[in-house]
Amino acid sequence: MAYEIITADCFLWLKTCPPASFHAVVTDPPFGVREFTQVELEKLKNKNGGVWRIPPAIGGSQRSPLPRFTVLTTQDVEKMRTFFLEWGRLILPVLVPGGHVLIAATPLWTHVVFSALAQAGLEKRGEIARLVRTLRGGDRPKGAEEEFPNVSAMPRSCWEPWGVFRRPLDGTLAENLRRWGTGGLRRLPDGNPFPDVIDSTRTPHQERKIAPHPSLKPQKFLRQLVWAALPLGKGRILDPFAGAGSTIAAAEALGYDSVGVEINEEYATVARRAVPLLAQLPATNGETARNHLPEIPLAMRLPLFQAAS
Repeated sequence: MAYEIITADCFLWLKTCPPASFHAVVTDPPFGVREFTQVELEKLKNKNGGVWRIPPAIGGSQRSPLPRFTVLTTQDVEKMRTFFLEWGRLILPVLVPGGHVLIAATPLWTHVVFSALAQAGLEKRGEIARLVRTLRGGDRPKGAEEEFPNVSAMPRSCWEPWGVFRRPLDGTLAENLRRWGTGGLRRLPDGNPFPDVIDSTRTPHQERKIAPHPSLKPQKFLRQLVWAALPLGKGRILDPFAGAGSTIAAAEALGYDSVGVEINEEYATVARRAVPLLAQLPATNGETARNHLPEIPLAMRLPLFQAAS
């Protein structure tokens, strides 16, 4: 299907976007707003401080860089709230009535992000928990690891929250579905309702190699979200924080039209190259076998989302 990667500041781009242009938004925004600024990305690239940190290795496994959301100041948090309030107000009119917004967050700051989106006029419809065992969090006190060997500074991260929001309906749900094709979530291929807990894995190495980005989400997971976002199996998907294009690739794999907006030219270039390659991959491509952490047995074991046998 047709897709487009646009290099632009999504705030400016959304102001020029015609009303009711999209049927759903699936996006993974900058949680703390600061981490994907050019200054912080340069620090990450040069391994020179900033909001990104390289956690210590565990059992010989080197962990990926992650942003330190705990270092956000009161001023940073207020900027975050204002950021998502303004973004929510801009995203609302470009959605058709009943269009869903599925948006990634972090457990530390969901209360700020989600309340801002609700204040902007979007209806909160729930949350989706992506269960994923990672090596993030759970560190001993920095500089005093041997003194306090039985203490963790924070819980080990085992899940990722995704907010489920919706532009208010035009009439009843049935009327909205007939008029706009939106308002609900698409059921699974076996007829069961789409669940709010999804078993996942870390992003496979093959996908990270195709689309290098510090917060790349796996195709298997994103295809499930994109599937759910269009209840009648048709429509146009928007990702205003497109990164390396993983959401757009998921839409392409499922046959949906989509638009990705990315402010960083380097990532937009990666996305244009990566989208067709990611879209061609089976949802699980053998790389998850390298994940030696125990997985919580709750996966959607359905042909649509699984690798070909």
